[in-house]
Amino acid sequence: MTKKLLFLLAFPFMGMAQAQTLGECTRAAEKHYPQIRQYGLIEMTTNLTVANIAKGWLPQIATSAQVTYQTDVATWPESMQGMIQQLGVNIKGPSKTQYRVGVDVQQLVFDGGVLKSQQAVARSKGRVESAQMEVNLYALRQRVHEMYFSLLLLSEQIELNKDLQTLLSANAQRLEVMLKGGIAAESDWQSVKAELLTAVQQGIALQSHQRALQQLLSVFCGIEVQHPTKPAFPLLSQRPQLERPELRVFESQLQVLEAQEKALKSTLLPKFVFFAQSFYGYPGYNMFEDMMRHRWSLNAMVGAKLTWNLSAFYTRKNDKAKIELQRKIIENHRQTFLFNNHLQQVETEENMRKYQELMKNDAALLQLRTAVRKAGESKLAHGIIAISDLLRDINAETAARVQQTIHEIEWLKQVHQQYITLGLDKE
Repeated sequence: MTKKLLFLLAFPFMGMAQAQTLGECTRAAEKHYPQIRQYGLIEMTTNLTVANIAKGWLPQIATSAQVTYQTDVATWPESMQGMIQQLGVNIKGPSKTQYRVGVDVQQLVFDGGVLKSQQAVARSKGRVESAQMEVNLYALRQRVHEMYFSLLLLSEQIELNKDLQTLLSANAQRLEVMLKGGIAAESDWQSVKAELLTAVQQGIALQSHQRALQQLLSVFCGIEVQHPTKPAFPLLSQRPQLERPELRVFESQLQVLEAQEKALKSTLLPKFVFFAQSFYGYPGYNMFEDMMRHRWSLNAMVGAKLTWNLSAFYTRKNDKAKIELQRKIIENHRQTFLFNNHLQQVETEENMRKYQELMKNDAALLQLRTAVRKAGESKLAHGIIAISDLLRDINAETAARVQQTIHEIEWLKQVHQQYITLGLDKE
């Protein structure tokens, strides 16, 4: 069942490209990440919004049709009706049922900069969304970073486990020969065999963990990841300028507020439009003629109109105060991010120094542990050391090798973390 499950997990990656380096995994993960498709969608949406706003300069055309019934209509005074009827003119009066089918056209001439400011706001909001997408993708790098270095450490531990198994196997064979020659106890041989089986079990557990992590990273990146390699990063001689994508988000958000502030000013200016109205119906503009004849007519009107919404001055002060408060909130978020990022930089640099100091003694300690273990093997050959002491020396040497590997990989991880913290990881 376990083999079948592993096969099903591996099946999607058969025939796919393989990744070995951290950069290859990072690039593959970004391309595979579902949200990467939003990049194009954000740009398309912004362009469409800006284009729609620009259409405000086109003639605005509206058509309408209506039928109404009124309880009363304008009529001639009775005294005038009598006089007109004496002249032989029949006055029907306007009908209470009225009809109209018309077209209204308005052409904007001056809007005080409203449409231009709306376009600026739309573009700024598009930049905020794109910058936020960069933040999400940069967080993705951190996840790949964690999984990749964990996989790298597992690979190194597996190799060390193989070396331990080889060493224990050689000592087990040596004791087996000594046992046959009558110069070693069977319990000593059994102790070494038990340690060998323990090492084999540890190797099986490490390999199982490695396969699971390989599958997880492969699913995350969308390509097969098998044998990670140690990345190389040049050490930074000094702390460079911060280039994190979060800073671009804050800057874009401030640009939105700046555009909104300009849009607020444009609402205070008057607007000037040309207009034309035309309708076919009853009654028309000639009311007196329509009182005498109930017939449809074609009517038209052209003109110019100036409007000035003075009520915009009522809320201008509060609207500006709201924008200023939002600006302070964004600035507070930026300062908080810079503070936390600085703390992270300090922590990363301290970890780098710690592992550098530990690495200085790793080689010497391993050399000593290896010398002690070899001396113990020599003593065992002459029967002057207990097998438990030799096993203790072998385990001490193995622990020194493991610690050396951990310190090296953790140091590499912290170096790369420094690049991520500063926003320099653009591989």
